[in-house]
Amino acid sequence: MKALYRHEVTGLQNLPQHGPAIIASNHLAFGDSIFIPLASPRQVNYLAKADYFTGTGIKGKIVKSFFTGVGQIPVNREGGTKSASAVELGLSALRDGKFLGIYPEGTRSPDGRIYRAKTGVARLALESKAPVIPVGQIGTSDVQPVGSNAVKLRKNGQKITVKTIIDEPIDLSPYYDTKDSYETLRTVSDLILSEIQKLSQQEYVDVYASSVKNLMKKEGISAEEAVQKLTKNK
Repeated sequence: MKALYRHEVTGLQNLPQHGPAIIASNHLAFGDSIFIPLASPRQVNYLAKADYFTGTGIKGKIVKSFFTGVGQIPVNREGGTKSASAVELGLSALRDGKFLGIYPEGTRSPDGRIYRAKTGVARLALESKAPVIPVGQIGTSDVQPVGSNAVKLRKNGQKITVKTIIDEPIDLSPYYDTKDSYETLRTVSDLILSEIQKLSQQEYVDVYASSVKNLMKKEGISAEEAVQKLTKNK
């Protein structure tokens, strides 16, 4: 990857050398799950769709081998308990002293902006008491433009620069005693996303990215049109 892209990493000293940590980042493109682990001296484990591990044939084996090799943890996202199952798998990784990578928005941005965080990141942080390290990703949308599966090597004829900015851990200790309160979960999720946004410098949108994508698909409209409709109906 270093031969193909310029990868600038700042704040490595903020990653703990031992013990668990939650690596919380914005999510612009699939490449975020490659560049963040490349930046870290320790393996970063992500929760990934179980489908990536169950493919058949040569392609299925290659995909499974890749996701296993980069520390992805298979999770079944079907059924009513999918969120709870994902949280438990994440907690298990943290109990084992691992780095757990998570995208608080829950999915890739549909238009390059940063969207409201889901509460899974707060549940993981407050239950495990693992340090939360905010990370800002800049430039991965140049590698894989929003809404495209195409991968680019150059921008304006120049090698693409991807920036991974790692900040100090967020102090969430004031919230430990009220970790089961939805108000606390909402506050902590918003706090974590706010710290990420300071690093990524993205415009914030106060709706869920998944809701925007669902509406875009259902009505064949743009992300901005979907945001306007969802905001109007709040």
